[in-house]
Amino acid sequence: HNGSFDLTYLRCLPNMTVMAPADENECRQMLYTGFQMASPVAVRYPRGTGPGVEVRKEMTALPVGKGEIRRRGKAVAILAFGSVLRPALEAAGEIDATVANMRFVKPLDEALVRELADTHDLLVTVEENVVMGGAGSAVLEALQRAAKSVPVLQLGLPDRFIDQGDPGIQLAHAGLNKEGIVKSIRARILSDSLRQNP
Repeated sequence: HNGSFDLTYLRCLPNMTVMAPADENECRQMLYTGFQMASPVAVRYPRGTGPGVEVRKEMTALPVGKGEIRRRGKAVAILAFGSVLRPALEAAGEIDATVANMRFVKPLDEALVRELADTHDLLVTVEENVVMGGAGSAVLEALQRAAKSVPVLQLGLPDRFIDQGDPGIQLAHAGLNKEGIVKSIRARILSDSLRQNP
């Protein structure tokens, strides 16, 4: 009922293009992009209101399978899929992380994933979907194909049914707000440091 499994079941379907817009304007442009395509397309957007960005009147087709860097930082790269871009950017400001608005779950921007893996010590995937089989799993598969060995922290919804309720409150409970993302990243960095220096 709340779309927790959309990315997981959609990305395993052959010939599908799966997009996850970060805001109202991007959702509109993705719908336009999908309308131009001659293959099955899904635009996964959450219920409720968007973050309130200006919606541009002109329609522009997005380059299929291409993400974008929204913030440059150091050591940690956050790969945000969909509406969690805003809290990812807020969290990145606190820990000086790079943030990529991935836009496409399928086809994934594997060139961008490889670039971030080569230039950062930790990749963090953030999605409003169950972790199991979701966008973070697509990133891990891409890294495996490219023989890239970099730590990856997957943040998303837990392996259970999420209660019905205010989306912001439910996401906060799942650790997908600014505070939760920062806490998870800091805990992972501390854990990795303790493992390397027992």
